[in-house]
Amino acid sequence: MDRLVVASTRKNSGKTSLIVGLAKALGGNLGYLKPFGDRLYYRRKRLWDYDSALMTDIFGLEEDPEDMSIGFEHSKIRYMYDEETIKEKLSGMISDVEGRKDMLFVEGAKDLTYGAFVNLDVISMARYIDGKLLIVVSGSNEIIMDDLSFVKKYVDMACVDFKGVIINKAQDIEDFKDTYLDSIQKMGIDVIGIIPNRPELTYLSVNYLVDRLFAKVIAGEGGLNYVVKNIFIGATVDAALRDHIFKKEGKLVITSGDRSDMIIAALESNTSCIVLTNNIVPAPRIISKASECGIPLLLVSEDTYQIAKQIDSIEPVLTKGDTEKIDLLEQLGKKYLNREKI
Repeated sequence: MDRLVVASTRKNSGKTSLIVGLAKALGGNLGYLKPFGDRLYYRRKRLWDYDSALMTDIFGLEEDPEDMSIGFEHSKIRYMYDEETIKEKLSGMISDVEGRKDMLFVEGAKDLTYGAFVNLDVISMARYIDGKLLIVVSGSNEIIMDDLSFVKKYVDMACVDFKGVIINKAQDIEDFKDTYLDSIQKMGIDVIGIIPNRPELTYLSVNYLVDRLFAKVIAGEGGLNYVVKNIFIGATVDAALRDHIFKKEGKLVITSGDRSDMIIAALESNTSCIVLTNNIVPAPRIISKASECGIPLLLVSEDTYQIAKQIDSIEPVLTKGDTEKIDLLEQLGKKYLNREKI
């Protein structure tokens, strides 16, 4: 069984989505571990890593998400394990899936250094399990080159099978190749692939917003799979009709539940959902109209400013219901990644 340790130089480089696309492109029977869970998910009085639960749902893994991580906090991991017991724990986790899988993906935490204090950084894990190391980098071209230069100069890859890097979310693939690829190759770093930036992968689904905002759906349940491409804060109808964002498709409108004119204007345009603030339920005729249009009305108790701030801070993570995103990730993996090198 091949063991691929997937790391990133910085947070939010797209490791999990890339693993999904790569696993789909490679096919076969895969396993997944995330030894240091850094994206906590609490449901039904159980705690696990969100990415572990996601991979379980997408690929129908029989393993329990709880068993895919060693721990979630530095203090607890340090109290329970030293380096030798970490090695033993990882070995046991791999033994549980070995023989039943073609490839095991081991996802690192948020960046290269995270977990080093408790012997769960990605470089250490790759050594412990004799795995192949793949590093994902993203950001501006300058950030990418800084990160790769740092890895080459200062990260000790001794005793690690470093397969190479994947450039993720590239704005212009051909320009990047022409300008930087030769320099990367001169560093002795193999580029496994360059994935273009696709804005649709950053869109939030209405269903995900319901979950994150703890919102109550009072109409339009059939539209919960819509995606949000733009966000508009509704003040007055006149101002909205003059604003170019309000005219865009797939928008989310945030407004108070007593702004009937604003809600109706949103329902009559290309809107993905409407978030009603201040816990004010609109008139029955408006709820009925939203149901007819299939546009979700989400009721929340916070005011408009607070909700706008919450939505702005939400990380656009992949969910099991994002079938179009998952299909796109598979297509990107097949088109842009050199799977033979992996």
